[in-house]
Amino acid sequence: MLTKNIPYTFNRGGYFYFSRRVPSDLLHHYSYPRIVQGLRTKSQQTAKTRALVAAAKLDERWSQLRLAHGDVFGAKLQKVGTEAAPHSRRYNVEPQVAEALGPTLAEALKLYVTQKGKGRGKTFQAGAERACSYLIAACGVKPLTSYSRTDALKFRDWLIAKGLSGSSVTRVMSSLKAVINFATSELALETRNPFIGIYHDRKAGVLDRKPIPLISIRKIQSQCVKGDDEMRWLAALVSDTGMRLAEATGLLREDFVHVEGDLPFIRIIPYTWRTLKTESSKRNVPLVGASLWAAKRIMSQEPVSRFAFPRYNKTAITNANSASAALNKWMKPMIPAGCSMHSFRHSMRDRLRAVQCPADIVDQIGGWQTNGVGHGYGEGYPIEVLHEWLSKVSP
Repeated sequence: MLTKNIPYTFNRGGYFYFSRRVPSDLLHHYSYPRIVQGLRTKSQQTAKTRALVAAAKLDERWSQLRLAHGDVFGAKLQKVGTEAAPHSRRYNVEPQVAEALGPTLAEALKLYVTQKGKGRGKTFQAGAERACSYLIAACGVKPLTSYSRTDALKFRDWLIAKGLSGSSVTRVMSSLKAVINFATSELALETRNPFIGIYHDRKAGVLDRKPIPLISIRKIQSQCVKGDDEMRWLAALVSDTGMRLAEATGLLREDFVHVEGDLPFIRIIPYTWRTLKTESSKRNVPLVGASLWAAKRIMSQEPVSRFAFPRYNKTAITNANSASAALNKWMKPMIPAGCSMHSFRHSMRDRLRAVQCPADIVDQIGGWQTNGVGHGYGEGYPIEVLHEWLSKVSP
């Protein structure tokens, strides 16, 4: 049965499938009257994005088929023996049509994902697909070079009317601009990207993420020791390292180094099941305080998996969203309104500021990008220096 809230889809066994009837005038091109294909996802949002992209591609294909096999206007006025054939003949104009219209948005998306998506996580492709599907929903299916400045303004207003925050609009616009810019360059198209320079309020609807007060952090850490299970180990690990939750959730046991030694630390590197946000996210983070306690508890367990947190790594992709939802729900009574698991990163930056830690050391601990050409040279501060500063905030 088709799902009402997601066009062209139905759900079976928890997974979404794309389903669309072939138009009656094009049935002779197909061996079956309906196109059905698995979307390989249980997520409603992902299914909606993929279904809209698939529907847009079909619309383009069907338009080309109709153009390629339709009667040409004025054909019966032409003389027999000229370049045009008699009226009864069907003309194959698909190559000419394709050349006139140029590459489609779907083709640009495919090129972008294929070339730029190598070694990137699924979120990279999902973001590009989402942006393109939004444009199709707002402005319709058009050749890449046919989108105008008017379309770009309409698209911006459509995103805002959809209820997206300013930061979400920025992400969608950035993804779309990247797709079009890359295709324009690779295909040597002489056109200007109409989506460049579109103004919108980036702060609209954006909630400031507040740091968690130190007294609340200590309370959470105390409850982690009492709970003493995998979920609480994860919270404690993040609390005194300032790691991103996804970074921690996708760790392997082998990423915990010298846990029983003098300078224990975590090695954060990209994996296929969990990529890193930026190049500077690849780093070593000292283990101190509650984070060291959590690391020792993890490593003391009988290894049933390579993963430090097996419950969130049962599939090919680390399920950091599940961890986030569970931990935020658990912590809610212990933290001020507006705080979440991500707030530990904000807190760590403030805690390091409070002991006058140099900004570039703060950046290295948190995996933030440090501006300036010179900061790209060398391998950064040794683990001993990082450990010294983290020890000052997590005794």
